[in-house]
Amino acid sequence: MNNLVHIESAELEPINATCFIRRLEPAVIPHMLTEAAKTANPADLFMKMFYIFGAYGQDATALQMQSKALEFRKLFRIVAPPIPQLKLLALVAAGDMMDNTPLDFLIENSNIQLELLYVDEHLQLPLKVPEHDAVYLAIGESPKNNPILDNLSDLIKHWPRPTVNDPAGIRRCARDVFCHLMKSGPNIRVANTFIKKHGELAFRGEPFTVRPIGSHAGTGFVKITSDQELTTYLGSYKEDQIFYQAEFLAYQSEDGHYRKYRIALIAGVPYICHLAISQHWIVHYFPSGMELSQAKRDEEEREMNHFDTGFAQAHSKAFAYIYETLGLDYVVLDCAQTKSGELIVFEADSGAWVHATDPVEIFAYKPAVMQKVFTAFREMLMRKACTEF
Repeated sequence: MNNLVHIESAELEPINATCFIRRLEPAVIPHMLTEAAKTANPADLFMKMFYIFGAYGQDATALQMQSKALEFRKLFRIVAPPIPQLKLLALVAAGDMMDNTPLDFLIENSNIQLELLYVDEHLQLPLKVPEHDAVYLAIGESPKNNPILDNLSDLIKHWPRPTVNDPAGIRRCARDVFCHLMKSGPNIRVANTFIKKHGELAFRGEPFTVRPIGSHAGTGFVKITSDQELTTYLGSYKEDQIFYQAEFLAYQSEDGHYRKYRIALIAGVPYICHLAISQHWIVHYFPSGMELSQAKRDEEEREMNHFDTGFAQAHSKAFAYIYETLGLDYVVLDCAQTKSGELIVFEADSGAWVHATDPVEIFAYKPAVMQKVFTAFREMLMRKACTEF
């Protein structure tokens, strides 16, 4: 199988990726666009535009730029330290910022070089790749990406360099599959989840949640409590739309708030990335108003500082079971805790965002905690590549 992957040298111009761009003041963007337009190589020009537009939420334009870039080339370098100690090649799929693991945030300010190779379900073999120390499967689970993951399944097993994450493990993150796998887990609660066609959804007296398959960031995610709500909801979608239907889990705390932990599971070890506290049952960090509440930030700081001896220890068997079951070197879990002490897992996602871009003047406690996450991630990569810092 190794003769199906050919390693050869590659001269590439570094491209500023999302992590770098998001730290810039918006006033700098016109200058960046002007400078990007001077790029002679069309592949690099369009990919620079993809990252600039994508970093500021202009997804439709960004995807147009990405599509044009991929017409010219499939390989791009987005992190280029002067003297790289590890060369990481990531296999990624065409799409927006939520389709692949945002690796540039995880290796920021490190000595790791990152190159992205865009692949699809129509791989042309032999696959030509640059010299690298390890390959990272960064493609997230989704209906769009699953054919690519399936097609890579055999190839990745025989890759000529060490591999991080595997297609089968990523496929096990699908909500309906993950739910089934966790049923025998110790002290773990995952909402019973089913795939439903448009015409199969029905309200039968108990509240449930529904979301379009393949959606991200809560898009189209609602709780249904009546026939009328379901009828109204379905009216917004075409009849060929497929959905995830799940039981609604009540996890409201005694004070009336909902709490969601984002946890990175790295080589089986849990690391807290944030605690979001919200009055709404759908908890996302920024809409929860953490930056506006000192009390919420104080609680998040306490949870972060005592995570290893608190939440992580209380659910150590659950985290170990998840790691053993998924078999992923890196995966992100969105979790909560029931009043009886069960670990609720809302989602397992190999491509969820983990970052350290919250304003330090407001979240002064976060940099040190997030550095633990990044250090663990980089050490995992180094172990995989059989190198040392």
